Amino acid sequence: MKKTILIVDDDMDYLYQLKLKIERFGFEVVTADSQHEGEQVIATFKPDLAIFDLMMENEDSGFVLSYKMKKKYPDVPVILATAVTAETGMSFDLSEESNHQWIKADLFLDKGIRGDQLEKEIKKLLKI
Repeated sequence: MKKTILIVDDDMDYLYQLKLKIERFGFEVVTADSQHEGEQVIATFKPDLAIFDLMMENEDSGFVLSYKMKKKYPDVPVILATAVTAETGMSFDLSEESNHQWIKADLFLDKGIRGDQLEKEIKKLLKI
């Protein structure tokens, strides 16, 4: 059975490109284009892995979705995909315990990640 990946991003072009890329890796993909829609999906569906954009309707949309996902499905790996480092210079280090306590994501990826690198990270998180 194919693993299913949930992608939530408000940039429709990016969402579509990422969906196609991940389908080529051999996964099923479910998409949502806002934090609100992402929350609705999480309420009724458990994916095998989730990829959330960090900034959507709110600057912390990705953090909120990650928190809600981990609260409902603690075993689902979460990737936050963001351009925030490029745009603001801010970066988040998940190896720092203080950050890991409030950032409920398993991995941060900068948008624009190469396909082979993305596939490797997804497979590592899914242990396949």
